[in-house]
Amino acid sequence: MVVWSLLAAQCVCAQRADGAAAGTENAGAPVPTPESFTTFRPSARSRVIVVEDAGATEAFKPRAERVADMLARGLTALTGKPTAREAWLSLVSTQDVVGVRVYSVPGPDAGTRPAVAAAIVRGLLDAGVPATQIVIWDKSERDLRDGGFMALARELGVRVAGSAEAGYDAEHFYEQPLIGTLVWGDLEFGQSGEGVGRRSFVSKLLTRELTRIINVPPLQNHRLAGVAGNLYGLAMASVDNTQRFEREAARLAQAVPEIYALPEVGDRVVLNIVDALLCQYEGGPRGLLHYSTVLNQLRLSRDPVALDVLSLRELERQRRAARAPFVKPNLELYRNAELLELGVSDPDRIDVETLP
Repeated sequence: MVVWSLLAAQCVCAQRADGAAAGTENAGAPVPTPESFTTFRPSARSRVIVVEDAGATEAFKPRAERVADMLARGLTALTGKPTAREAWLSLVSTQDVVGVRVYSVPGPDAGTRPAVAAAIVRGLLDAGVPATQIVIWDKSERDLRDGGFMALARELGVRVAGSAEAGYDAEHFYEQPLIGTLVWGDLEFGQSGEGVGRRSFVSKLLTRELTRIINVPPLQNHRLAGVAGNLYGLAMASVDNTQRFEREAARLAQAVPEIYALPEVGDRVVLNIVDALLCQYEGGPRGLLHYSTVLNQLRLSRDPVALDVLSLRELERQRRAARAPFVKPNLELYRNAELLELGVSDPDRIDVETLP
């Protein structure tokens, strides 16, 4: 078990700068470590690929063939590989168990669109990853079903899993003095005693099954995190006892980066893809299309922080255009993430390449 702390970040950063793969010896599931599959480590600058296609949606609905083409173009541009198959195999191996993490709470129109997840899964299948080793997942099976992912998994012959239903691993957790109100499904629910409620345990789905994660959030606002993006979405989907962080922006600003930095969580991530076909700038996590703008974009990067920061800027741009109320972004969360070397939070150090 490893507990990350912002207070220890400078020490951790120094270790990573020396080339140490922090915490991988504690991961519960075997992680292949060929040179081409090394975990993302941020440099002075980060790179984001934005793929645009004006015909990617029609009446707010994705056009599957156009989305698949956008994904292939973005992948080859990001990895520098000549084909989508080679691009996928530079990120995962055919021995990996690959988790496609979606954000299903808002439903199929405002959450991660099934068409985007389908393009990813088909790309992995074409690259030779067996269907039995591909898992579409989020925290709740109910949300996955309502979001259309159960039906998609049946169609493609892959697995679907809720990290909560998979249960939680008592050996891998994030600990903070803040005591939470435990709910049914949390590992320590119904227990009493000193220290109960101070830990958030990592799902067994991550510690015992998945070896690689492709993180696929939508571009949707979040009241406290700013955006329900790569950092917030993956962190909150990976552990239990999260309600204690959801009441104040300052709590999320500390907890989200530290949970993401757990080796069982962030070290599994090989690619982040923001589903920016639509941008919902108000009302999240509910799906409200009347607060949405069609962007017809996919945004790809190895850097989750850079993508989230760009999403914050896009949300503010859309709010201004709609004359919606100003929302103060939770920039501290993303600064803390950079302190933990999860990515780059300064927009001036993010190189954006747009593929029209």
